[in-house]
Amino acid sequence: MTTLFEPTTAGDLRLKNRVVMAPLTRNRAPNAVPTPLMATYYRQRASAGLLITEATAISHQGQGYADVPGLYGPDQIAGWKQVTDAVHAAGGTIVTQLWHVGRVSHTELQPGKAAPVAPSAIAAKTKTVLIVDGKPSFVDTSTPRALELSELPGIVEDYRRAALAAIEAGFDGVEVHAANGYLLDQFLKTGANQRTDAYGGSIANRARLLLEVVRAVTGAIGAGRTGIRLSPVTPANDVIDADPQPLFEHVVRELAPLGLAYIHVIEGATGGPREVDGRPFDYAALRQAWRAAGGQGAWMVNNGYDLPLAEQSLRDGADLVAFGRPFIANPDLVARLRSGGPFNTPDKNTFYGGGAQGYTDYPTLATA
Repeated sequence: MTTLFEPTTAGDLRLKNRVVMAPLTRNRAPNAVPTPLMATYYRQRASAGLLITEATAISHQGQGYADVPGLYGPDQIAGWKQVTDAVHAAGGTIVTQLWHVGRVSHTELQPGKAAPVAPSAIAAKTKTVLIVDGKPSFVDTSTPRALELSELPGIVEDYRRAALAAIEAGFDGVEVHAANGYLLDQFLKTGANQRTDAYGGSIANRARLLLEVVRAVTGAIGAGRTGIRLSPVTPANDVIDADPQPLFEHVVRELAPLGLAYIHVIEGATGGPREVDGRPFDYAALRQAWRAAGGQGAWMVNNGYDLPLAEQSLRDGADLVAFGRPFIANPDLVARLRSGGPFNTPDKNTFYGGGAQGYTDYPTLATA
């Protein structure tokens, strides 16, 4: 029987176990530049089979929160190189999550204080984070403008360029963030996309930008080093689709021939219930659609997993299980899962912004 602690592969990635650290935004990269403290944070968690970094902006336009890292300048590449070197020295494998937030941003965070961009000029009823008087402050997002058709090739190029920068920074691969109501997810879903051109309307049209981005990234760094994150029904960041099952089955069927390392699926509401009221979804059918279309990469599940649920998911056909918040307070989560605990409780007051407190100072089993 497959267990969570057995080694496996995901495309070109060789993983020492099936435990994945999910992306966790922590807002500790001033001026979008990763710091030595971040290198310590990720190194502490390198016992995971795979580390996926916090979401990382592919461009200044792609930034939606204060003090999140980027991957579009030399200082950022150098900062991330410290992180990847530290993780590799500890025997870990690490990919970065490529991110464009689209409409989930604020004019204070945009180049020239411009409006954020989106598939359509529909504001997201959600919050973002600014730094006010040295402290994180949650504020309403700004109303976006609709991207012009002529701008979309530039967005695709930003993803391609960021993927190459990730490899330069020493990452083992990348994850394309197409979930949680950010730009690619906005294009996918009817609640955010009311375009009438080739990128709106039909399922094929709404999936077009995502597929162009993935093809550009895989063409730049190889499919075996590329994963993607999807969230079919999460209400995160005020996003909804009228009929998600056929939409996402189309997406995975189109992705299958590309040879991706993995598909990372958030089941239910991100960080919330595994079933969303009024939004039923058949995740087994989604995985079956991927496999039937020739998808050979790893299938990664995410949201609210503990050890029994993780091992049941592996028996049901998953390959990898991502854990999010448990990794915040438990840098040695793999060892704690193996031993059945105990588990540290995270300090929610230090999730976003700050320094070492609530970030790199949680004890391990060895130091407790």
